Amino acid sequence: MSKLGPGALREARIDVGAIEDNVRHLRRLTDAEVIAVVKADGYGHGAVRSALAALAGGATRLGVAEVAEAIALRRAGIDAPIVAWLHAPGASFAEAAAQRIELGISSFDQLLQAAAAATADRPVPVHLKLETGLSRNGIPPDDQRVVFAEAARLERIGKIRVVALFSHLSNASADDDLAALRRFEEGVAAAGSLGVTPPLRHLAATHAAIALPQTRLGCVRIGIGIYGLSPFEDRSSADLGLRPAMTLRGAVAAVRRVPAGQGVSYGYDYRAERDTTLALVPLGYADGVPRQASGSGPVVIGGRRFAVAGRIAMDQFVVDVGEHPVAVGDEVVLFGDPTLGAPAADDWATAAGTINYEIVTRIGPRVPRRQVSG
Repeated sequence: MSKLGPGALREARIDVGAIEDNVRHLRRLTDAEVIAVVKADGYGHGAVRSALAALAGGATRLGVAEVAEAIALRRAGIDAPIVAWLHAPGASFAEAAAQRIELGISSFDQLLQAAAAATADRPVPVHLKLETGLSRNGIPPDDQRVVFAEAARLERIGKIRVVALFSHLSNASADDDLAALRRFEEGVAAAGSLGVTPPLRHLAATHAAIALPQTRLGCVRIGIGIYGLSPFEDRSSADLGLRPAMTLRGAVAAVRRVPAGQGVSYGYDYRAERDTTLALVPLGYADGVPRQASGSGPVVIGGRRFAVAGRIAMDQFVVDVGEHPVAVGDEVVLFGDPTLGAPAADDWATAAGTINYEIVTRIGPRVPRRQVSG
């Protein structure tokens, strides 16, 4: 991997070839249509580049949380179907309808709001979300028959087009997810009895799509997996045949020789046990490096693995490299593909007491993204 350019402090290297390959691999594995989830700026990887790579890998739809995210993809020239499923109370769907955005619908009121955005020649495409036990969004079981009946009526008169029925799983256990599948199937049957028979059903995200084939239903929503990260605590990306797409790295900004006993960073939580060399890395919690990983977050410098020494600050942290030769400008890899010797995003998640999803998604806008392929 090349050094950062002159004057560069930090970057997130985004391998779009990895995203494309991951989607292709997951399509083969699941034998299902893939909805590639690119919400939250593509989990920090960049929504547009992630969407384009996912579509090149065979995804047929894109998923986002908010309509604004979907419209941004449209304005970037992406014409593929996009579904957005999280809406503000009382939101107008007029622009979404004009941009052919498919709407995830979780209530009777949202269904009416979607229908109100239709025109004489343009029904609004909707995915009806069923509550199956996650206790978040979704049409409650007691309301489903009323919503299905109204959806069937609105579809008959050309106000909406029901594209899919869907829900989400907890990943608490296989038994919990299979119980949710049974509740979902009951909802699908009730919908069919009232004339709602859409072409798609989607329930499984990455975890269930890999671990529970029964939940694939011909269509899966893949988020973390397309970025090459594992949703499992006991199975790595490599175990799943996936390649991490993001490498976060910086350049050593300063090197300082200090005596034994010297304190490092705020609060002197770390003191040098011996005469040693400290390397300053220009990444901090303003860039999304979790402060909770102070004293333990791993990095690789010059082929050697070290840990953060002391507290991670807003803009920087320090690494005690001992007698290892380090110079200003040397590359510091925080995480990337562990098969290439980098720490994993999972390692930072462990150090911070969180999950790999958060580690990549929280990388801030001050970190330039550099797109590569392969």
